[in-house]
Amino acid sequence: MAQEKKFILVTWDFSEVSLNALKHAIRISKIVDDNVVLFHVTNEKEKVQELEKKLEEDSTRLSKELNYEIAYVLRVGTIFDEISAFASEEENNVNFALMGTHGMKGSQKFFGSWALKVITGSTVPFIVVQDAPPEKDRYTDIVFPIDFKSENKEKLQWAIFLGKYLNSKIHLYKAPISDKSLLKKVNVNLNFAIRFLIQNNIEYEIHTAAKSKNFTKEILSFTKSIDADLILITTTKHITLLDYVFGAHEQYLMANDEKIPVMCVNPKSNFAKVAQFMYG
Repeated sequence: MAQEKKFILVTWDFSEVSLNALKHAIRISKIVDDNVVLFHVTNEKEKVQELEKKLEEDSTRLSKELNYEIAYVLRVGTIFDEISAFASEEENNVNFALMGTHGMKGSQKFFGSWALKVITGSTVPFIVVQDAPPEKDRYTDIVFPIDFKSENKEKLQWAIFLGKYLNSKIHLYKAPISDKSLLKKVNVNLNFAIRFLIQNNIEYEIHTAAKSKNFTKEILSFTKSIDADLILITTTKHITLLDYVFGAHEQYLMANDEKIPVMCVNPKSNFAKVAQFMYG
């Protein structure tokens, strides 16, 4: 029996950055054989019919222009609730999501990233993009930052997924830790990652960041230096209002000036499913 196709969800607000996200989604979908769905949320019930028509027109036009079948979904509510709700419904079969962003501009610098609020409320990973994809047909090089946090292990599922399906090389990028107890945790995370990458025949390289006070900036600098296509991170596990206001490191990565796509994986309380995937 053929396995049912999964969906890549694209948050859709009719903007240019949404179109860029769609182009990334289609590029990935053609390789992994997923479906693509435009997902729009409105809190204005009186505009549902108008938006439904606009979505239908966009999906029909873009399916022809981009030579890939594109579905659409319209939900009434807030985007912070509706994306997570839709992705959590098992019958919707959502694999992960793509979101376009203009980066941290205007009031977002002071009141937190709208994109980060959506992502941390979701049960599926997000790839956040700013520009359209380059000419190459896949993500060939992916940067996988490694620090002392246990959540590092949870994004391995996606490193392996991308490595297998996109034939990507994973660049393990170690934080420069001098504290012996924290360095031990970094090395445990590094060895864990190496073990599963080897078991799944994923090509990888190990790199260590320069000793700097700002690991986030080092990640971006390194990614640019090797012309990598994607940064794979885990979001802060217990993110607070202060993180939104003053800036969790994820915000600066997602809105980076180099406009490098960033895949954000939300930490889960149970790692068993990930381990099962990686052994499979």
